[in-house]
Amino acid sequence: MAAEDGTAQEYVPQKKNKEPTETEKRRKKIVPGSLMKAEIRPGGGDARPSDGDQVIYHCTVRTLAGVVVESTRSEYGGKGTPIRQVLGKSKMLLGLLEGLPTMLRGEVAMFKMKPQMHYSEEDCPVSPPSSFPRDDELHFEIEMIDFSKVKVVSDDLGVIKKVIDEGQGWESPREPYEVKAWISAKTGDDKVILSPKQGEPYFFTIGKSEVPKGLEMGIGTMTREEKAVIYVTNQYLTESPLMSVVGLEEVQFEVELIHFTQVRDMLGDGRLIKRRLRDGKGEFPMDCPLQDSLLRIHYKGMLLNEEKTVFIDTRIDNDGQPLEFSSGEGLVPEGFEMCARLMLPGEVALVTCPPDYAYDKFTRPANVPEGAHIEWEIELLGFEMPKDWTGLDFQGVMDEAEKIRTTGNRLFKEGKFELAKAKYEKVLREFNHVNPQDDEEGKVFLNTRNLLNLNVAACHLKSGECRKSIETCNKVLEANPAHVKALYRRGMAYMEVGDFEEARSDFEMMLKVDKSSEPDATAALKKLKQKQQDVEKKARRQFKGLFDKKPGEIADAGTDDRGEEQSTSENQKNDDQEDSNGTDTEDVEDVANEPREGLFSRLWPTGRRLFSALGLRRCAIL
Repeated sequence: MAAEDGTAQEYVPQKKNKEPTETEKRRKKIVPGSLMKAEIRPGGGDARPSDGDQVIYHCTVRTLAGVVVESTRSEYGGKGTPIRQVLGKSKMLLGLLEGLPTMLRGEVAMFKMKPQMHYSEEDCPVSPPSSFPRDDELHFEIEMIDFSKVKVVSDDLGVIKKVIDEGQGWESPREPYEVKAWISAKTGDDKVILSPKQGEPYFFTIGKSEVPKGLEMGIGTMTREEKAVIYVTNQYLTESPLMSVVGLEEVQFEVELIHFTQVRDMLGDGRLIKRRLRDGKGEFPMDCPLQDSLLRIHYKGMLLNEEKTVFIDTRIDNDGQPLEFSSGEGLVPEGFEMCARLMLPGEVALVTCPPDYAYDKFTRPANVPEGAHIEWEIELLGFEMPKDWTGLDFQGVMDEAEKIRTTGNRLFKEGKFELAKAKYEKVLREFNHVNPQDDEEGKVFLNTRNLLNLNVAACHLKSGECRKSIETCNKVLEANPAHVKALYRRGMAYMEVGDFEEARSDFEMMLKVDKSSEPDATAALKKLKQKQQDVEKKARRQFKGLFDKKPGEIADAGTDDRGEEQSTSENQKNDDQEDSNGTDTEDVEDVANEPREGLFSRLWPTGRRLFSALGLRRCAIL
């Protein structure tokens, strides 16, 4: 409703009532006089613990008559190990939850608690020890040993880290990084297990269970040169070859992280491994080489044999000149480029590479045997980013597009279809920001975009992704339903997946829209007919006699007429890849020579083997 003065009233959203936390709900139940505190020994400083702080304290519980009920102190029958909890996260008695935040470091205080402030609280989260006088008013003597901010590593508070000295950088070690660290350890009652800085630092690999699980989890949150105490409870004190801590209740590890080596399992199977020997400059991955960057690299190549035979060193064999290459163009072995593109300028990495990602599928140096495992030591000196198309005029854009498309054509001819597709798709992405200014530019732009889409479709077809090839051809045909090359390529893709009617429709449409395409369309229709005949003949051979018997008669399952003449398939017509002027850059063979079998014919051999296993060689037509 409008205000009386005619001005609009501003809408003020109502604040939602915040749901109280469990701690707040518990504190509301406190009755005045149910918790009393008396200071026995003053503490130091003025800081007090708050939520999120780890508190370490000794606790002795007595009756009002002075009889000790339980204690953490050894002189009163306890284990001598202080209690360690995190305020706001650990399950605690209500009296301690309210009383501990009032204490100073080193303070000793006596808390007098009514039963509802300790174990007689309704829905108390802590179970009382056996024979504990839960219904009595008790004295809790608390010595606040220490408190500090901590990082909770595991949700169950089994692993907690307290930072002593901050580290450098942002990166923390993770699987399968290699770690070098000084480590000492003691139990909760200060019994030394591992002496500090005696002998050599520990060296281990994250993820290989070489140190207890909790210690590994804590180190996984540290940065270089950080020093921290990692508190680990027994469920995370797993067996490890480097230190024996199984069976202990709790261990405090003091860790100084000297260094860690970034290790990347590039394939996820342990075959292609990149180890960073020297850090680079910049932020990962923003400052790494992108696709189409020009990289400058010094590298040394070695055979992974006993002698570590060096077969190339650019600092020696290349007159001291570094290797320069553009990424994404297949100019270096695949494993080499995969690792180089994850490096920062100035970084040095050691790469171990299997043969299929080294030189078995690349031009092999004369002194590298076939099937050789390779180790490269790579230093990324620097790189140039790909050219920014922003600000280019239309002709400049088309010139850059032509350069990249030409590279894609070369990669296609070399059989590197994924790399070729990446080049074509890069240009298509850039074309999303191009706006032709007149009809002539619009015509050139549309033709080039269509050719690029058809080249992408050709890459999909060669990679066996026929459905994607069809989808890409559809992009061209949506704008121009009479595009002959798109009809032809889509028809070939339809034929490969067994959609013969759709393929026939595309080939027949070619004849209607462009008489000059008659030779290609006629040959395609002939090939289509042959494929259909091959599929039908194969089906007839597999099911011959199975369904032409009268009820009750027996037919052989899966008999094959060996005397039937095998059909000869027509020589495969070469598929075409588009060039900028509409001609073909190369003739390429069809993706598959074998006709696609129908569902029944594909399932029958499996069924026949099943019948044979059951001893059923013949079946009756009922």
